[in-house]
Amino acid sequence: TNALTMAWRLFKTLSEEQQRYEKQLIFEHPVFAKLCQQLLRGARRMTRGDLVFTLHALVHLGVPQNTLLVQTLVRACQEKLNQLDNRCISVLATTLAGMDKDKNVSALQAGLQLLVEQRISSIRDIFVLQNLIKCLGKDAPLFLKKKLEMAVVREIDGLTFPNALRMFLALAAMNYCSLPILNSCSKKIQENVHDVPFRQLILILEACHTLLYRNVKLLSALADYVNSTAYLWDKRQIILFLSACETLGFQPTKLLDFFAEKVTEEPDFLNLKNLLIALRVYSRLNHVPRVQKHLFFETLHSCLNKCLPQISNIELLKAVYALGILGYLPHRALDELLQKDSKGELLLSDDLKEQNTMMLRCVKTCMELDSPSFTKPAFVQTENLSSLVSLNLRKAQEALIELLGDENMFRQNVQLPYRYHIDFEIRMDSDRKKVLPIAATDDHPDSHVQRLAFLFAPMSAFCLGTTHPQGKLAMKKRHLNKLGYHVILIQNKKFQEMRNEDAVEFLKRKIYSEDAFSFPEATLQDNN
Repeated sequence: TNALTMAWRLFKTLSEEQQRYEKQLIFEHPVFAKLCQQLLRGARRMTRGDLVFTLHALVHLGVPQNTLLVQTLVRACQEKLNQLDNRCISVLATTLAGMDKDKNVSALQAGLQLLVEQRISSIRDIFVLQNLIKCLGKDAPLFLKKKLEMAVVREIDGLTFPNALRMFLALAAMNYCSLPILNSCSKKIQENVHDVPFRQLILILEACHTLLYRNVKLLSALADYVNSTAYLWDKRQIILFLSACETLGFQPTKLLDFFAEKVTEEPDFLNLKNLLIALRVYSRLNHVPRVQKHLFFETLHSCLNKCLPQISNIELLKAVYALGILGYLPHRALDELLQKDSKGELLLSDDLKEQNTMMLRCVKTCMELDSPSFTKPAFVQTENLSSLVSLNLRKAQEALIELLGDENMFRQNVQLPYRYHIDFEIRMDSDRKKVLPIAATDDHPDSHVQRLAFLFAPMSAFCLGTTHPQGKLAMKKRHLNKLGYHVILIQNKKFQEMRNEDAVEFLKRKIYSEDAFSFPEATLQDNN
C-alpha cells in the first residue's frame, strides 16, 4: 500500500506526456506484476485503511477497472464497508467518483450512500464533508444532499478559505444550491480573492452558472481582481474569463474596456475562435468601449474580413448578427452572407433552424433601420394583438388606468413592423405635459405627437445587478427609437414587488420625466 500510494503521489505531479511514459514503465516492470499478485491473494486480509488507499492508488495510476485485481478490491471494500472510519469513507468516495459504473461499483456506491446517511451526524471534519459532497455527486438522492447540507451548516463557522473554495466547487459537482453554504463560501473567497489561481476563478464562474447562483458582490470581486492584475494574464485567459462572465449575464465593464484596448493594439491575437467569442461577449452584454470605440469595432471588422475564406456559414451568420446587435454593419461580410442566402446556401439544420432564421431576420432588420439613409417615418403601421394582457402585465395595466383615468388613453399589446412588439403605448403633446387619447391621435396623425413605448422586461434581459439592457433588448430599444418611439424599459420583477400606490407614482415619474425622451447615444451608426 505504501509503495503504490507513493507511486501515485509522484505520478500525479508529472505532465500528461510524462505520465503516459511512466505508466508504461510501471506496468511493464516485473515487480509490479508480482505486487499485483500479492495484493490479489491478500485483499481480504488487508486492513480497512490499506484496502481503500490501495484501490485509490491503483485506479488513479490507470489500472483498468475490469481487471480481476480491481474488481476483487471493490468486492473486499463491500465486505468491510461497515468497518470504515470517516477518513476511509472520504477516500473511497473519491475513488468511486473516478470509476465507471458497473455492477460491483454501483453496489458499493449504493452501500456507501447508506453508510454516509447513518454516519453523517458524527462527521465533524469539514474536509471530509466537502469531499463527500463532491464525490457523491448529482446522482445522490435529495434527502442525502439535504443531510449533508445540514452537517456542513453545523460546522460552517470553522470554514477556512481553502475549504470554502473546495466546498463551493463541490456543491456544483453535486448540483445542489445551498444558499447558506454558498454565501459563507463566497464571503471567504472575496476576502482571499488574491489567492485564487486563475483556473479556479473560471471554475467558480462555471459553478455559479451550474447552481444558478447570482452573487453580484462575488462576481464583482473576481472581476476587479482580474482587472487589477490584467497585465499578468495572457489575453487568452482574459477572453476565457469574459466568456464565463457573459454566460452569467455579468458585465465586468473595466475589464471589457481593457480587453478592447488590448485587441486594438494586438489584433493578430484574434483568430476565428477568439473573434467569435469576443463578438458574442460584447454583443450579448451590449458593451461599447468608452475609449476608441470606433477603432475597436473596425478592428473586429478587419479581423472578420481576414477570416471570411475559412468561416462556416453559421459562424458568418453569428458574427454578422453580433455586430448588428451593436449597431455596426460589416459590409463585406454582410454582402457575402446575403449572397449565400439568395443562393440557398445557408443550410439550416432542423435543431437550430428557428434560431438561425431569427438571426437572419434580425440582420436584415439592422440593414434597414441602422442604415444612415433611414429616416424616421411620419406614420408607423401598428396592430393591436389583443385587448387582454398577460397576468404579469395586469398590475401595469391597472396602474396606468388609475394614473390616466381611462383605458382609451393608452394601447396595449401593440404589434409593430419588423416583428417588434410593445407592451403599452402612450401618446403625449409636443410639450410632454399632457397625455392624449389614442383615438384622437389615430384620426389626426401629427408629427408633433410624442409616442412612448413601455417595455416590461424580465431581469434576464438586463446585465446582472444593473438596469443595463443586454444586446437584444438594447437593439430593440434602438430600433423603436428609429421608428419614432421614446422607449421606457422597466424591470418587471421589481415593478411587481411595488405596492400599488408606489407603482402608480413610479409610472408617473417615467411618463413625465425628461429622461423618458432622451435617445441613447451609444451606437455606431455614424461609423457606417
